[in-house]
Amino acid sequence: MTGSAGGDELAYEATLRPRRLADYIGQRQLKSNLEVFLEAARNRTEPLDHVLLYGPPGLGKTTLAHVIAREMDQPIRVSSGPAIEKVGDLAAILTNLEHGEILFVDEIHRLGAALEEVLYPALEDRALDLVVGSGPAARTVRLELPPFTLVGATTRYGLLSPPLRDRFGIVHRLDYYDAPDLAAIATRSAGILGIPIDEGGATEIARRSRGTPRITNRLLRRVRDFVEVEGATTITADAAGRALERMQVDRYGLDEVDRRLLETILRKFDGGPVGLATLAAAIGEDRGTLEEIYEPFLMQIGFLDRTARGRRATRRAREHLGGRPGTSLF
Repeated sequence: MTGSAGGDELAYEATLRPRRLADYIGQRQLKSNLEVFLEAARNRTEPLDHVLLYGPPGLGKTTLAHVIAREMDQPIRVSSGPAIEKVGDLAAILTNLEHGEILFVDEIHRLGAALEEVLYPALEDRALDLVVGSGPAARTVRLELPPFTLVGATTRYGLLSPPLRDRFGIVHRLDYYDAPDLAAIATRSAGILGIPIDEGGATEIARRSRGTPRITNRLLRRVRDFVEVEGATTITADAAGRALERMQVDRYGLDEVDRRLLETILRKFDGGPVGLATLAAAIGEDRGTLEEIYEPFLMQIGFLDRTARGRRATRRAREHLGGRPGTSLF
């Protein structure tokens, strides 16, 4: 269970995605500030300033980009850092933008340095500088661009170059959600999907969702499967709890990979510290996946520490894993 999503998951996310800022649950400070920025831009009949959203996967960065487009009553063009490989690709996207259009670039930290250089004048001066020809005959041509808004999203804020970060006028971090907000999301999503759920069922799903709306929606659909097969009509706290235990999602939201990671540190490395590369090899997972998907949440709930010498499992992690039936470590 991770914060990333495949094709089917993304299709469901699009169905459940709020369309207006008023329907967006959670991230109260971000939402409050964004309401002001959007209203000011609309009152001046100007495009919204460029927006950078960062934080762990699954917290709503893509959703916010679409909400911004709807609030500004503008079309949105969607791309991603890995998909834009050449300067010509980026130039084609920029020169085809309409006046006021929203350009959303996911994983913007994966843009190459040459592409970032193209973006600087586009963001600051609404211009595109292209080199025509080669050698002594090469010359620079500047193309004017229509006013537009770039919304960039990243899970790795630190990998963005300072010059690129500085060209965003609105920068917001998305934080993990608390259980009441996730319960509200579960209730809203259940209503859209026609799934009967009571307050207890929504709360049970919420507290095992790793603070992440995308996981809330995923668990909701899987719990529905168990409930329907059992012949029940409503997702209650007991029904949700039984289903999630069968899915090996515990009361903290830890899944099999989380437990394997922590138990490896505790059993094989005496609680740590252990280097990330060594840990990834020991459990057979990609180090980037561990660093971007699993570690942030484990640190958030106090189960993992990053130190100068490596990763260390905390006493809280030791107590939790040692207390689970059949998982005594020592």
